[in-house]
Amino acid sequence: MEPASSGAVFGNAAAGAAERPTDAGRILPRRVVSMNLCTDQLAMMLAAPGQLVSVSYLASDPRASAMTMEAARYPRNYGLAEEIVLLKPDLVLAGRYSAGATTALLKRIGVPVQVFDPETGLADIRNNVRRMGAILGRETEAERLVSRFDSDLAALGGPPADARRAALYYANGYTAGDASLAGEILSAAGLTNIASELGLRNGGVLPLEQLVLADPDLLIEGRRYGGTSRAEDLLDHPALAALTGTSSALADSDWVCGTPHVIDAIRRLRDMAAYP
Repeated sequence: MEPASSGAVFGNAAAGAAERPTDAGRILPRRVVSMNLCTDQLAMMLAAPGQLVSVSYLASDPRASAMTMEAARYPRNYGLAEEIVLLKPDLVLAGRYSAGATTALLKRIGVPVQVFDPETGLADIRNNVRRMGAILGRETEAERLVSRFDSDLAALGGPPADARRAALYYANGYTAGDASLAGEILSAAGLTNIASELGLRNGGVLPLEQLVLADPDLLIEGRRYGGTSRAEDLLDHPALAALTGTSSALADSDWVCGTPHVIDAIRRLRDMAAYP
């Protein structure tokens, strides 16, 4: 039997979607495919058994994902339009800035797509958890997840009186300011972000000279990956040895996505700062 052509696959996309169950008059998705690391994790936390049928390949990468064990239960996808269509989804979850061409094509052929913006603060985590819960018909589970997240945050206690000064320093000298998810995570950990002291509230490039002069108590570097990159040269600059504070790296999996898993990043940052 000859394989179906791409045209046939795309042309039959809408017809291939499975019938969906209803909940109090609403039509709920039965075959959900996620092709973004962050929607992968939200969906794995909230989807009903059997509702989620595929997640992106990044969900299985321990360098980026906080849910690799859970991701192993799902077929992976690479965000390619033809492979997504062959999964016969009645809903696709995507990120604003990933797989844009695939997202546009899926919409054009009638496949429902829900696009999520990246979280820019802790409030966005709650908002996106609730939105995912509403999309999947799992509002009760979403509220339970938000409640547990808020309880975990409250259990950390208030910021210490002697807040330590911290700097985030990534490839190419980029830093995140207070008006970002990473900045709010620093604040929740009881740390003061020096980016705001230096006028970088929204983040940007932090010149090495300014970083050394600011001399933060804690330097949090981007986690290195295999191979070499000129973008990471600054992280090895000998001038960083002049800093008197502590230097450490935090795994991207802890906070690359705005999910309740960022509580682990907050706890680790408090430990790095030696707060009780």
